[in-house]
Amino acid sequence: MTSHPETSRTLNLALLGYGKMGKTIAQLGPQRGFEVRLIMDIDVNRNYAGITPQNFQGIDVCLEFTTPDAVLENIRRVAALGCNLVVGTTGWHDRVDEVRKLIESSGVGMVYAANFSIGVQLFYRLAREAAKTFAEFPMYEPYSTEAHHRFKKDAPSGTALELKRQVQPLLPGREIPVASVRAGYLPGSHEFGFDSEADTVILRHTARSRQGFAEGALYAARWIVGKKGFYSFAEVLNL
Repeated sequence: MTSHPETSRTLNLALLGYGKMGKTIAQLGPQRGFEVRLIMDIDVNRNYAGITPQNFQGIDVCLEFTTPDAVLENIRRVAALGCNLVVGTTGWHDRVDEVRKLIESSGVGMVYAANFSIGVQLFYRLAREAAKTFAEFPMYEPYSTEAHHRFKKDAPSGTALELKRQVQPLLPGREIPVASVRAGYLPGSHEFGFDSEADTVILRHTARSRQGFAEGALYAARWIVGKKGFYSFAEVLNL
């Protein structure tokens, strides 16, 4: 991980979205050298009314964890104010090129990820290496599974889709099926496996809490201060 000059100053954050992730970030932020100056849930930011120069005065970074139907307009309006962003909302990654152009033309900085867990980013890296290794052995069929609590709205998860996006090109001719489970209060887990008639090899990541995601988002927030450009979280971590 690269060092940067903003390691000691208390940074002022705006939270767009105050669901479970937003609340975890708000709780952890002060322990990590951040002051959460602005919190906007769906009521405060109804019709994007909360994204104003007055509200964002003195804000260093805006963390966006809302919904797919709101995220693009939130990004556009925050960038227009000249405020850097960290975006954890999923469901828009088919429009990455459009958002990249928007960020670059606005002269701000943005970090995005389907999953801000540092462990998940390392999981992606291991999955890519596994795919390269198993590519030479066609008797092993790749697959991906993911399980989450019944309250999670999207299926497959953004993390599972990102995993497939990264490893599918490394396994030409072998489609990677993705299976999803939504039940009870299951912790988030993702598996990437290879199965043959003789044996099975599995990589697995299981999240015990949302703290790992919040830690990564706050790391990205500190990293992006003072920078311009459009970055994936993997680039921030040099992965």
